[in-house]
Amino acid sequence: MIKKGSKVKILVGKDKNKDGEVMEIDRANNRAKVKGVNMVKKHVKTTKEKKGGIISKENFIHISNLSILDGKKEKKVEAKK
Repeated sequence: MIKKGSKVKILVGKDKNKDGEVMEIDRANNRAKVKGVNMVKKHVKTTKEKKGGIISKENFIHISNLSILDGKKEKKVEAKK
């Protein structure tokens, strides 16, 4: 089960074979936000509190496109190198 904070690998799309940590989960829509993956540009209007401009932020990706990385397998791969 994919949870907040778990390490995942992207299986399809423009960020295929990248891995990252789950930041947020939307259970109603079966989607998750992964740190540094599926980046989109958002135009933000200037307000009194915030400076405007174009910012990059993570967008949700469907859970079926993610695979959980097993910590044990990663350690074995690192030991062989």
